[in-house]
Amino acid sequence: MKNVLVTTSSFCKEDPAPLSEIESAGLIAILNPFGRKLTEGKAIDLIKKYDPVGIIAGVEPLTRKVLEEGKNLKVVSRCGIGMDSVDLVASKDLGITVTNTPDAPTIPVAELTMCMILSLLRKIHVSDASIRSGAWERPMGNLLHGKTVGIIGCGRIGSFLGRLLAPFDCTLFGYDPYCQQSDLFQLVSLEDLLIQSDIVTLHLPFTEENRHFINVDRLGKMKQNAFLINAARGGLVDEDALYDALSSGTIAGAALDCFEKEPYKGRLRDLDNTLLTGHIGSYAREGRIMMEAQAVENLIRELKSRGVIS
Repeated sequence: MKNVLVTTSSFCKEDPAPLSEIESAGLIAILNPFGRKLTEGKAIDLIKKYDPVGIIAGVEPLTRKVLEEGKNLKVVSRCGIGMDSVDLVASKDLGITVTNTPDAPTIPVAELTMCMILSLLRKIHVSDASIRSGAWERPMGNLLHGKTVGIIGCGRIGSFLGRLLAPFDCTLFGYDPYCQQSDLFQLVSLEDLLIQSDIVTLHLPFTEENRHFINVDRLGKMKQNAFLINAARGGLVDEDALYDALSSGTIAGAALDCFEKEPYKGRLRDLDNTLLTGHIGSYAREGRIMMEAQAVENLIRELKSRGVIS
């Protein structure tokens, strides 16, 4: 029997079927024993102990140092879409195949983005906090109907969000250097999108090249009454620059589901024009079940193709 290390902390809590699939393939699933995101050190310890042929990975740092400990490791199957937690150069050097599940998070992340937009515009989080504190604040909000929404990243999630926005009669601007035409968006330059949009929402992967993609300069191009949404990846937004922009009134508000360091403990918590969630973009029951099933499917397929299992 060969071991598969499952490092994502909430695997199969909603549906045990993927575990059964692993066992049916003649593999032993070793679950994350800590119930939380692994550190580099904990990942190394588990790989040394169990010598897995495959990993079903969450967002723990699978660095070169970690991957080099996997003497028989053939496949890393990301349970999710982001690949920035895996050292892809090291994986290639070591002959480790890396896969992800790009389809499963599409609807959950798009729906959360929609929730964030509506909550910011109507200041639902402000009213809720007021009532919980014993007050009765009734903040005046804004309609989504007729607004201009700028979607940065016109792939699966950005496109699904565009379809969700269509009934609100929004003008949809899109910016994506890899998208040449679209039936959903009016494709514009990044500068035009930032200048003209009432809502700017990010749907692009994180790379070192786009670290702090939203920075002082780009925040300064946005409308004073505009809102920024980041349900994509931590690190895309310069959080210090965003704090300054929100504090000074450069922009009206922001909603973030992901941060450079998590759990987040920074200054954005002190502002009432922010809406902050704990990296729950894909964390919907139905989406999670689909994601885990696809991650196991990818793992088994790759192990079969490499002759590790039959």
